[in-house]
Amino acid sequence: MFGPGEYVRAPTKGITDVKDFPPPKIVLHSYNYQREPCPHCGHRVYRHRQGQRMLHDLGDLCSGRPVDLLVPYSHHYCSKCRKYFNADLSTLVPPGSHYTHRVIEMAVRLVVEDNEGYLFKPGLPL
Repeated sequence: MFGPGEYVRAPTKGITDVKDFPPPKIVLHSYNYQREPCPHCGHRVYRHRQGQRMLHDLGDLCSGRPVDLLVPYSHHYCSKCRKYFNADLSTLVPPGSHYTHRVIEMAVRLVVEDNEGYLFKPGLPL
């Protein structure tokens, strides 16, 4: 019969200097499309140019290394409504953020679990 596994110490536990952390693992996650529908008028337009963003994601549990996503994305121009737009990254990251939805959800969950109502007790100064 199988039982719970052995709990091992996290490889980064006890590191106090940022320079001592292992380098991040770079993962390619492409949003580079040849054609996209315009979000304003729906006309399918060709790619005008390309860009790329570096986003931070949850770390790799096996190696203990952080994960950075290199995201190439397409930039489009609609000749009908004369507007520029980027490929939609909202499923991966909120607009203007450097952290994925998974990182933000984990951070919020950890703050709520650690404080267990401390933030919302009446009468406490903020």
